[in-house]
Amino acid sequence: MLNALIVDDEVLGAKTLEALLKMHCTNVHVVGTVHSADDAEKSITGMLPDVIFLDIEMPFANGFDLLQRFKNHPFDVIFTTAYNEYAVKAIKHNALDYLLKPIVPEELVAAVKKCEEKKVKDPDGYKNLEKIISTLSQKVHKLPVPSPEGIVYLDPDNIVYLQGDINYTHIHLIQGNKITSSKTLKDFEQLLSSKQFFRIHKANIINLSYVSKYLKGDGGEVVMAEGSSLEVSRQKKAELLALLSQ
Repeated sequence: MLNALIVDDEVLGAKTLEALLKMHCTNVHVVGTVHSADDAEKSITGMLPDVIFLDIEMPFANGFDLLQRFKNHPFDVIFTTAYNEYAVKAIKHNALDYLLKPIVPEELVAAVKKCEEKKVKDPDGYKNLEKIISTLSQKVHKLPVPSPEGIVYLDPDNIVYLQGDINYTHIHLIQGNKITSSKTLKDFEQLLSSKQFFRIHKANIINLSYVSKYLKGDGGEVVMAEGSSLEVSRQKKAELLALLSQ
């Protein structure tokens, strides 16, 4: 029996993972569920879990920050996140495995099996960077977007720009339609890849791939591929132009 601690700032995400473990991994006993790095640190010290299912993106201190507090951690780590861009950094923290959300039950079972077999100690196993990077690159990266109807899984490549509206975000897609989410623009800024997306103004984040024109001005404007013109703040102008020149 493996004692597991779930660390995820999203309550629904933690509950979903716990339900999946109970349903598909009867050899795993969830000793606790916490929603911040600080609470996780206390739980790890007190509960001494065999494995931690660790979300990466959390406010104040992320999953990597948590592991920095344990120089030689005596537990295995299985990262859970919606973002493939963290793969290499996860490996450097000696993660046993890396599960992309939404978690597929078969991949969860396989990760638990690796934990049981302690493959993390095998130099030819999951410490082989080329092997794990190749595996992760084949997984589909979808962005989970909470909407009034449920959760929509979007391909970030289809997003032209995101528009903040107080506590909501309107996501404009290349197909011409838009999806309104209950997440804030700041939430999405933390989740989207900084190599592809850039916040040009307090109200907008753009997909750099879809910028068709930049118009001069105090801050200027960008014209997006589907015809939208969006204001650029003075503070963001220089950084935006540098990114576009690349």
